[in-house]
Formats: sequence, structure tokens, C-alpha cells
Amino acid sequence: MADTEITLHWYLPTYGDSRLIIGGGHGGGIYHGEREPTLYYLTQIALAAEANGFESLLTPTGQWCADSWVTDAALLARTSRIKFLIAFRPGLVSTPLIAQQTQTLQELSGGRVLLNVVVGGEDIEQRAYGDYTTKEQRYARADEALALAQDLWTSQEPITRQGTYETVENAQLAKRPETTPRIFFGGSSQPGIEVAGRRADVYLTWGETPDKVEEKLERVRQSAAAAGREIEYGIRLHIIARDTSQQAWAEAQRLLDSVDPEEVQKIQKDLARSQSEGQRLQSELHGQGKDFVSGADARELEIAPNLWAGVGLLRGGAGTALVGSYQEVAQRLAEYRDAGIKHFIVSGYPHLEETWTVGEGVVPQLQKLGYPVTNR
Repeated sequence: MADTEITLHWYLPTYGDSRLIIGGGHGGGIYHGEREPTLYYLTQIALAAEANGFESLLTPTGQWCADSWVTDAALLARTSRIKFLIAFRPGLVSTPLIAQQTQTLQELSGGRVLLNVVVGGEDIEQRAYGDYTTKEQRYARADEALALAQDLWTSQEPITRQGTYETVENAQLAKRPETTPRIFFGGSSQPGIEVAGRRADVYLTWGETPDKVEEKLERVRQSAAAAGREIEYGIRLHIIARDTSQQAWAEAQRLLDSVDPEEVQKIQKDLARSQSEGQRLQSELHGQGKDFVSGADARELEIAPNLWAGVGLLRGGAGTALVGSYQEVAQRLAEYRDAGIKHFIVSGYPHLEETWTVGEGVVPQLQKLGYPVTNR
């Protein structure tokens, strides 16, 4: 029998939340929702995700949001089962220190830490952190950093190494983690795919059409095979699901009706500066918003059955949503699973309420289709 298990992850909006699409992120500027990302509110989301059986919460990194390590350290203490997928940028902080922080959180939380590698797709943001490397250099640095971190988590002996980016002498941890954290890694450019093949446990892509996703996964499989490895695959999507397809598309229309064309042009201009290949692909899905006007029909941005590019008009990074009835959304998720995707990092506006919508509406339909969701 084919493996049909699905692992669902949720998303933690550490820049604020809203009943509308929040702009910015990933090179698109800094915007905040009307719901402040207080510890009280983020705890509500974390507990809701835990109650609905999600595997983990992806916590972003960047100028546009709160620090992921500090946030998740606080939330680990307020939850009991759910894991935290901590986004971080290799090279901005010493790799032995990152390895130590990870080991500490793993021990304090009972092994509930996962890591999401973000190399940084925008030079302008990296320079704000004092990092003047190029994108190609950042991929090479991530490669060295992940190799060193893995050795620190597993080695019995002190490590001395001299590399292009990672040079350490007698580096070691006082205690190795009982559970080595799984590495989630995204990157659509060839250097990104090569590093993912060598270092990732789970390769991540943003939501593209199923045929494009299959093509990308095959490239990553070849990269992993060249390194003598087999890895898993994941996708980042928003979800707009309701009892009926008509209700779901009405919600997508409501979100679109709130979008200001002038704001779209401003954000798309910012996003055009990104060196991220994944961002370029996301922006292409809606034509960089050039034809968007007030009163547009949400269906005009349906780029594949139930796959909607409207979120990307304002939001950098993950810019597509599955829109439809609970059954339709479950069917589309199942199709991605059949293409090789096992991990689904999903979200919706607002993140608190939509945790329950997905957990109570979409998940039962997945199970009816024969795609069991783990951790439930």
C-alpha cells in the first residue's frame, strides 16, 4: 500500500494577524496586522494548533517580524506537545552558538525543536543585519554551517575546522541533543537545490502549480541521490476552506476587495528587488500585479484548480492559497501528496480562527479520502 500519510504544520504570525491579507515580508517591506503579536495572542494560536493536531508551528525570521528563537522559547513553555519550526539564517550568529541554543531548547522542551534554514533572498535586508555576502555566498555558507552544526550535535570529540566561512578550534557541546533537529530547507535556484540535497531532511517549496512542483521535486531528488541521500518534501500554502465552494470563493473575494491597487504596486516594486528565485516564481503567478484593479474577480487569479494567487499581490514569500469546499481542498492536498509532498505548512487569515477551520473541516475530509494526518 502506498504511503499516504500527511503531516500538517501551522504558521505563527509574529508580525501581527488580521482578517485581511497582510502585506510585506520577504523583501516586501514591513507591515503589521491589527492584532498585535502579543505573547497572549500567539499562545492562543499555539494552543489551538496543538489542539487540532498540527505537528509544528513555522516561526518566520526577518526584519519584518519578531525574533523566532525568543518567541518560540516562550511558547515552548506554554505548550506540551506541538513542535516549533524555528526559521534562522546561518552565518548571522556563530554556528556553535546556534547548535548550543538548539540543544538547550531540545532538552528543555523534550525534543520539540525543528529548524527552517533561510539563507536570505534579499541583499538589502541582509545588509541591515551587517551581512554583505552575496546570495551565492550565503548558500555556500549555509552548506558549511549545517555540516558543522550536524557534527556538533553528534560528535563525541571536539571539532577543529578551517573552512571558507566556518573556522572553529576545539568546538563542542557540553551535551549532545538526544534528538537531532530535522532541517527544513527551501531554495528554487540551482545552488539552493544542491545544498538542500546534501543537508535537508525536508525540502520546502512555496505553492506552485502541481506540474511545476513535480518538476522541482525531481530536481531535488536527483540532487539528494547524488549525495547518497533520500529526503522528504513539503509545501507552504494558505487555505481558504468553507462548507461549500461558493462560500470559500466569496471569502477569497472579500479578501481581494480589500486590496488597494496602489499598495499592490508599491509592494510588488519592493519584491522585484529580491534575488530569490522562489519569490520571482511566486510573483509571476499573478503577473507582478500589473493588471490588478479594484473590483477584480477573484476567480481571475485561479491559476490551477482551486489554487489562487491573490495572496501574493500583497504578501512576499508564500503567495498562493487553496480555495474551495473542505472536500475540494482535501482533494488538492491529496494530489500534492501523490506528487511526493508529505509536509504541508498551511495558514489562513486570521490564523487563530482558521486553525479550527482547517482542523475541523479539511482534516476529516483528508481522512475520508484515505490520507491519514499524523499526530491526531
